[in-house]
Amino acid sequence: MSELDINWVRAQFPAFAEPSLQGQAFFENAGGSYTCAPVIDRLTRFYHQRKVQPYGPYEASTLAGLEMDEARRRLAAMMGVETDEVSFGPSTTQNTYVLAQAFRGYLLRGDAIVVTDQDHEANSGSWRRLADEGLEIREWKIDPDTGHLDPAALDDLLADGKVRLVCFPHCSNVVGEINDAVAICAKARAAGAFTCVDGVSYAPHGFVNVDALGADIYLFSAYKTYGPHQGIMVIRRGLGDALPNQGHYFNADALYKRFTPAGPDHAQIAASAGMADYYEALAAHHGITGDAVTVTAGVHDLMRTHEVQLLQPLLDFLSSKANAHLLGPAQAENRAPTVAVAAAQAGPDLAAELARFGIMAGGGDFYATRALEAQDVDPELGVLRVSFTHYTTKSEVDKLISALDKVI
Repeated sequence: MSELDINWVRAQFPAFAEPSLQGQAFFENAGGSYTCAPVIDRLTRFYHQRKVQPYGPYEASTLAGLEMDEARRRLAAMMGVETDEVSFGPSTTQNTYVLAQAFRGYLLRGDAIVVTDQDHEANSGSWRRLADEGLEIREWKIDPDTGHLDPAALDDLLADGKVRLVCFPHCSNVVGEINDAVAICAKARAAGAFTCVDGVSYAPHGFVNVDALGADIYLFSAYKTYGPHQGIMVIRRGLGDALPNQGHYFNADALYKRFTPAGPDHAQIAASAGMADYYEALAAHHGITGDAVTVTAGVHDLMRTHEVQLLQPLLDFLSSKANAHLLGPAQAENRAPTVAVAAAQAGPDLAAELARFGIMAGGGDFYATRALEAQDVDPELGVLRVSFTHYTTKSEVDKLISALDKVI
């Protein structure tokens, strides 16, 4: 099939059959997506049958461990990395904090870290605090008019060879523009720096081949990719083995345990295999075949094509509104369907007005205060953010545009 079968897709998400949600169009997907049925089924099965300490000799325990291993193995294969290069943690914010502590013990005084003002605070704050340890923090600034993060501006920051780590978003959660992560990672590597890519706002629109991306660290949140509330972290082996262990000393030889000092949620790890189930079923339904990486790429393109078609009319409408300021690009091809709008009204107030029309959206600063301030948006007023993913329909976008025309 050349087009996404939207009816089949929505049948895989129980929320669309939930009576309490009927008549509501969900446009706060950047805050967290609906959960697909395979994840819910696996989570329910685990709690019913396998909610014991895993990896023991008795059957329930053995099956629990096998299912946790399955999730890590299949997700790693989808992203083109080794199984033990995938770690689970309670959230992306927590995973980033642990990574920052590891780098604190690895880098030397005078070494530099590049951060951006386009980021969610999760991939900014923990790194910025390392300035207290004698590390230099250099800010890669966005264009205040467009929100664009110019790769050319990175050259001066890397020029003296002191930068050891470049942290940036694959896609901003308020600007929406998709950064050229491949080019940025290559530029950083050529300058002798590692890269930490925040994929939280990109991954809901298709998992990526992290190996092809060239990132040393790639972070995203499973609860935004139709799964449970876990942070998923890819750390490539060369860097992961070099950083000091942050877990129990006796787990130091296990790469996937080195950066999870707290015991992760067994049931949610096991349920994460449901995301792979969903991708494989989606691919099979649309005639996409091949190995895990090929299937993932095919699903990614299927999702993105559908999203771009739905997104452009929304961007055109918002661009035409004299009393609203669209953040980020006005063209759908290079942005995710995460759309932030600054207006005279406060973002939360606009979201509340939209709720009267059956639109579920969000308002506020979305932990991207620095990005808003850099674009001369008052964080106290915040922005209205409407965000969708591949299970959104054209009729829902039409409903959103009609509601927006009434409230802005």
